[in-house]
Amino acid sequence: MIQFNITPLSTEKDQDLWNKINSKTKPIGSLGVLEEIAFKIGKIQQNLSPQIQNPTVVVFAGDHGIADDGVSFYPKSVSYQMLYNYMQGGAAINVFSRQHGIDFKVVDAGIDHDFAPNLNIINKKIAYGTKNYRFESAMTKEQYLKCISSGAEVVEEIHKNGCNFIAFGEKGIGNTSSASLILSLLGNIPLEECVGRGTGLDTNGVKSKFELLNEGLSKYKGSKNPMDVLSYFGGFEVVMTVGAILKAAELKMCMLIDGFIITSALLAASKINSKVLEYCLFGHKSNEKAHVKMLKQLGGKPILDIGMCLGEATGAMVCYPIIKSAVSFINDMASFENAGVSESKESHTI
Repeated sequence: MIQFNITPLSTEKDQDLWNKINSKTKPIGSLGVLEEIAFKIGKIQQNLSPQIQNPTVVVFAGDHGIADDGVSFYPKSVSYQMLYNYMQGGAAINVFSRQHGIDFKVVDAGIDHDFAPNLNIINKKIAYGTKNYRFESAMTKEQYLKCISSGAEVVEEIHKNGCNFIAFGEKGIGNTSSASLILSLLGNIPLEECVGRGTGLDTNGVKSKFELLNEGLSKYKGSKNPMDVLSYFGGFEVVMTVGAILKAAELKMCMLIDGFIITSALLAASKINSKVLEYCLFGHKSNEKAHVKMLKQLGGKPILDIGMCLGEATGAMVCYPIIKSAVSFINDMASFENAGVSESKESHTI
């Protein structure tokens, strides 16, 4: 198994960070969650003046054998078609990452399609989609390990280019099914409570999806070890994200976590090394019903709750301006002393 050296965050600068936040020309606590975000990023960076450098969003893409059984509202071919859309700059994630000046990268983890080498797609293809876990393991242990190492390699390369802030997204028709099974097994939650509408299934569609997934689960003979669960039920893009998360934490990067599928990868990564959670901000609560159960498992407090469930890291990108505001105020807002404003020691009001 690949080892990651993830160290817990130091508490050395905690008091100094809060002193700086509380000395700004405002009542204590009046910037709400912005204060918590500023503290978290400063703590990750161990810096009283934290900076976001070369922010990057990476979308891992892979196909799923289970998609052939109709667990999604869309056919599997949409996965590769969306990657072409990414290359043309037409997807929601393109719009939002471009809006905020964030570098956007796409990784082919296992799409059932060959892309021309001249396209700006990072080729880490493990295979042309996973196997159908209704009948057999989605991937081999060797493929699982290759996914972990490939995800780590992608992040390491991005980090070398000066990035200290990263968000992850995904594309893969059928991947809410994998995420549901991962949550059920690693979170000890009945599968029925973990299965949602995905890309827009109606009530009958959700029922059929549950029955198909439950059939696969009933045949599973493995343990609740993350490697066993991910090998049997994961997608190449999900497992690659697990490796990316572990490497980002090892490199002390701040991670902005997206919705249901990315949070399932974080859940799995946290079972491998719980210290990854110290490096995470949670962008939003997905409208996929079981996401709130994942967040509860991880102690994650989402910054936004605006009914999104698109994936692709779109929730994280919409949240990004709030992150920027948090970093801006801790660095640029005047203190009471610098502004010559009297500070009330009793009521903490101006």
